[in-house]
Amino acid sequence: MGLLYLGTPLTWDDAKKYADHVRHHGITQFLHIWDRLKDKNGDELLWGDEVEYMVISFDSEKQNAKLSLRQTEILAKLSAIVHDISTECDNSIAVPTFHPEYGRYMLEATPGSPYTGSISDLLIVEKNMRYRTRRGSKVAINLPIFFDEKTPRPFIDPTVPWDRDIYPEDQEAKNGAALPDHIYMDAMGFGMGCCCLQLTFQACNVVEARRLYDGLIPIGPILLALTAASPIWRGYLADVDCRWNVIAGSVDDRTEEERGLKPLQHNRFRIPKSRYDSVDLYISESWMNRPEYNDNPLPYDQSIYDRLRAHGIDDLLSKHMAHLFIRDPLVVFSETIDQDDETSNDHFENIQSTNWQTLRFKPPPPNSPIGWRVEFRSMEVQITDYENAAFAVFVVLLSRAILSFSLNFYIPISKVDENMGRAQVRDAVNSQKFFFRKNIYTSATPPNSGQSSPVTKEKRLRNCFPTPPPPENGFHQPVEDEYEEMSMNEIMNGKGTSFPGLLGLVEAYVNTLDVEPAAMVKIRGYLDLIRKRSNGTLLTAATWIRNFVRSHPKYGKDSVVSQEINYDLMVAVDEIERGVRRVPDLLPENYTGGEKDGGSI
Repeated sequence: MGLLYLGTPLTWDDAKKYADHVRHHGITQFLHIWDRLKDKNGDELLWGDEVEYMVISFDSEKQNAKLSLRQTEILAKLSAIVHDISTECDNSIAVPTFHPEYGRYMLEATPGSPYTGSISDLLIVEKNMRYRTRRGSKVAINLPIFFDEKTPRPFIDPTVPWDRDIYPEDQEAKNGAALPDHIYMDAMGFGMGCCCLQLTFQACNVVEARRLYDGLIPIGPILLALTAASPIWRGYLADVDCRWNVIAGSVDDRTEEERGLKPLQHNRFRIPKSRYDSVDLYISESWMNRPEYNDNPLPYDQSIYDRLRAHGIDDLLSKHMAHLFIRDPLVVFSETIDQDDETSNDHFENIQSTNWQTLRFKPPPPNSPIGWRVEFRSMEVQITDYENAAFAVFVVLLSRAILSFSLNFYIPISKVDENMGRAQVRDAVNSQKFFFRKNIYTSATPPNSGQSSPVTKEKRLRNCFPTPPPPENGFHQPVEDEYEEMSMNEIMNGKGTSFPGLLGLVEAYVNTLDVEPAAMVKIRGYLDLIRKRSNGTLLTAATWIRNFVRSHPKYGKDSVVSQEINYDLMVAVDEIERGVRRVPDLLPENYTGGEKDGGSI
């Protein structure tokens, strides 16, 4: 979840005095890392997933399912039984590690050690998952209500204490912060209390990390739509399916000046986005990254940019860092104000890790064998470990296809932003089209990438692919002609003979690997789940949840998700994961559930 530190946090007024100090020393720490590790090369593929969980307490007598604030107790118990779990686990599986997350009802689990490039590691992801079983005003998040037959028009949220006068902020809702026909949320916890599925990859070197970072940027909105799982907020059905904009609003600490609502007087920048939002800049120096793709205005700290450039860092990476560092540190601990910038990166991570974008470019930590990494952050966590594993395996394989086949997914960054908005629309998989590149091949793309299987096959997924050469005759096509709007089915499953779809590319890459038949069956099962979800045969979690609520006998067709409906939904989700309840519109017919798949503790 970013930098975790136990210490004494300064008050906001005191912390603001050290903002420039943190930024200056954060850049100094990055420069020390750069000088030591910019030429680091040859790192093998290591990767891992992060799955975030909510702890739920079931009261069957009162038919109530509530968040359980037992994070500390549960983490202590998990730590105490690690040895016992180790003896019960298969030897091929490292014991998962559990970490605190934002809320006291939340846990985060990661593999006990990174996965490697072996095929067998792809196949244990699901099993490993099963072993884990400053703004000046309050935030104002308004999600459009889902209008059902009996939803009042206009909808005025009856749960808002309109006439309460206890706290200074109580007047904000009726003074315009709470919009008609919207679900109103006014606290950080509504966003950062959500859960997601993230993956981190170690690259061969910094050049490859930047190529992979850029290659995955256009994929973020596509997989956000496919993993949509958040249709209910504060007890109401919303007219959106995803968490992303809720979190963006919940941690949007921009002042009115920074948001462009007032002239700049006390602040330095107008900032177009929350610190939790989509990526703002492609950063690879590859010839594929045309300047026209970075078409959004990019505020950045000129002095930091000049300092990085003077140190020999290229234009794009300097702009990337100088853009991240327009933000203030959210928390400053008194114990960590003064650091050894050659051995610590805490000031750097204070800013870096509180820029929550769809991708994160991660320099190596100091005094560590870890290499340059890329974190993929857009996906929503799924109902079952099977689904989480399917999407994790898909992203890993797609990342290898991007590098192995020298694929070009670039579209203007503004179109990626448009895709992010479309991805959160209700039933986006079936109702929306997304901007995507038409010709994804380069002159370096192997001729067998979309057709036949090569004669010599690789034993492992790997890093360290050669950089593709630029085209001999340069660019002849305007950027506007390089992309078009495609349906989700076309993006994932192909369009005509020239565009094989992302699943076609992944399958072509898998054909370059030496995979045992049993392993191939499991991989194809994962890919088939994603294929059926992208063509509409299987539902997203969000659509399934919405349908569950609307078909519940106690639902009043008024957008309200009552305590009883919520309880029955949580029971159903638990039964689905365990394989007790069959849901053929959500999961494959052969899904057997966690307990039957040998992953329960």
